[in-house]
Amino acid sequence: MDLLYDLGIRAYRAAVRLASIRNKKARLMLKGMSKTFKKLRENIDPDSGIIWMHVASLGEFEQGRPLIEMIKRNSPDAHIVLSFFSPSGYEVRKNYPLVDTVVYLPFDTAHNASKFLSILKPKVAIFVKYEFWSNYLLTLKRHGVPTYIISSIFRPGQRFFKPWGAMFRGTLKCFDRLYVQDEQSRELLHNAGINNVVACGDTRFDRVASVKSNAKQFPIIEKFVENAQFTLVMGSSWEPDEEIVIPYFNEHPGMKLIIAPHEFDRKRLLELLGHIGRKTQFYSQATLDEAANFDCLIIDSFGLLSSLYQYGQAAYIGGGFGHGIHNINEAAVYGIPVIFGPRHEKFLEAHDLIECGGGFSINSPEQFAEVIDRLTTDASALHTAGQVAGQYIESHLGATQVIYDDLKHLLK
Repeated sequence: MDLLYDLGIRAYRAAVRLASIRNKKARLMLKGMSKTFKKLRENIDPDSGIIWMHVASLGEFEQGRPLIEMIKRNSPDAHIVLSFFSPSGYEVRKNYPLVDTVVYLPFDTAHNASKFLSILKPKVAIFVKYEFWSNYLLTLKRHGVPTYIISSIFRPGQRFFKPWGAMFRGTLKCFDRLYVQDEQSRELLHNAGINNVVACGDTRFDRVASVKSNAKQFPIIEKFVENAQFTLVMGSSWEPDEEIVIPYFNEHPGMKLIIAPHEFDRKRLLELLGHIGRKTQFYSQATLDEAANFDCLIIDSFGLLSSLYQYGQAAYIGGGFGHGIHNINEAAVYGIPVIFGPRHEKFLEAHDLIECGGGFSINSPEQFAEVIDRLTTDASALHTAGQVAGQYIESHLGATQVIYDDLKHLLK
């Protein structure tokens, strides 16, 4: 592997170690990685024919999950090892019941890759979306392990397509097949000399459809929205999102608001509560008798958000004023319009929903007010936007089945 790449990985590892002095997530990552090899030796039988899936974090897990579920439906005895790179995914899904074990993936050094794969001995390796760890991929190729990436998406500005990107293009050639989200990705790869590509869509669509069909019911929230003129569900919100939405909400008494903040430690929740000027309750403290009397409900429990969107007439998805929007498909699948901030350039579904009229990108309180005013005063506009959002999701189902049908001879 290229010396500069190895130096970059070692520098990144050193930076994480330094950050771990103060950063809890960095400490969790290092502690988890230190246990990976022992955990694999104790929990898996490499002679059983391991299917290895690697994801970066929770979002990528949700893309890989439909394939895991399909594998287990068709082959209940299949042995699957799931690895994460980020604590945000591992700590939430470390007890996921459909796999044999869950581990952190050690840093991508040649030594770690060789040791990890010599213990695991996978019969097939599946990476999800953006995971291009060169030493692991090259080691898999040397060992002759069939290797795939699913739900991947490529853009012209990525390093693979730069004049100096030959090494990174070489990494892509380690995959036996790349299952990409769209034709543009397939065309970019073709022009770069990579032709073992199938454009079949994004497995996240299958995941959100499955969640919708099994959506949880919450009697307290049903009572909360019972007589509401208009309810906005605000999912995975950060402070910049709330600074736009909450002032509008405070000034519009006909509107109810459900907020599920991305993070909700006690300090964060109290700060959020302090910005809301209307009658508000935390979900964990709400009762059925009093729920209808509140204007705002703050969700302070894990595992609810994907089912919460069924109670809204529209959704605001957070993250668009930071590193990027969170999962807008989770909301759109319920046939409601979605609103989000400007950082959505890496998300194909955001562009598509804007184009078809089911999604709205805003960059200021004024733009947010303009969108919400239209949706709350024009029933036809609200209905049409929600309808096309739902139809968009429905039209993009099926990627998981395509991938499974291709690989099922390896996934038993």
